[in-house]
Amino acid sequence: MPEGDTLHRTANRLRPVLAGKPLVGLTLHHASGGGRRPQAGERIEAVDAVGKHLLIRFERGTTLRTHMRMSGSWHLYRSGERWRKRPELARAVVEVDGWTAVCFAAPVVELTDGSTAAAKVAHLGPDLTNPGITAEDIDAAVERMDVLVDPNEAIGNALLDQRIACGVGNVYKSEVLFACGVSPFASVASLDVATRRRLLDTASRQLRQNTDTSRQRATVPEGLAVFRRTRQPCRRCGTPVEARPQGRLARITYWCPTCQGAPR
Repeated sequence: MPEGDTLHRTANRLRPVLAGKPLVGLTLHHASGGGRRPQAGERIEAVDAVGKHLLIRFERGTTLRTHMRMSGSWHLYRSGERWRKRPELARAVVEVDGWTAVCFAAPVVELTDGSTAAAKVAHLGPDLTNPGITAEDIDAAVERMDVLVDPNEAIGNALLDQRIACGVGNVYKSEVLFACGVSPFASVASLDVATRRRLLDTASRQLRQNTDTSRQRATVPEGLAVFRRTRQPCRRCGTPVEARPQGRLARITYWCPTCQGAPR
């Protein structure tokens, strides 16, 4: 599943091309929601990323919401340019003068009115990738962790809970915990407020520094410290990095048993 930085990079790429432009054409395949279909000539008001959702808003109140999950992606082409994926994989095609934005293979493509689209993301915590995030937003996410998560839940699972704060996926879960020296298997209750705040603040910093590059940078100059580095030496201490499934969805967690401690 794309992380928050990926969705913000996508929005940043689409926004200058689409926002403020009159729609030339909109093609949807198997879209849900039942919202009013924007017509040619309607202006595209905004392109926004909210956590892992991409929202394209039209001037008469309709919003196109997509969620990539594991398979989806947005591509941008000059008009007439050959697509890099098969046309039958296209779920949404947004055309403006000179450009075509194509959403391929996204499991969630929904056309709704603006209030319904807002309701679909209302449960999300503060967006850690938002360039305007504040200290108060981080504090609110810490409070949401206290309220919404079982105290016995492992912190590795809690960081993926988009109700607490949105944007963190499996890459940054592992990288943030390594950066802060915290075991992914420590319970939320075992960590003091300062540590939980440091984790969320670090996650926000790492996500925001990657909104302008596809080469993910995290804790170390080489890029990623532990993610997908099973049995390779830790970049800090040389201990082999370990990995194992964690949580209900069995997402793979990567960690250094010396820098972060053994599972409990």
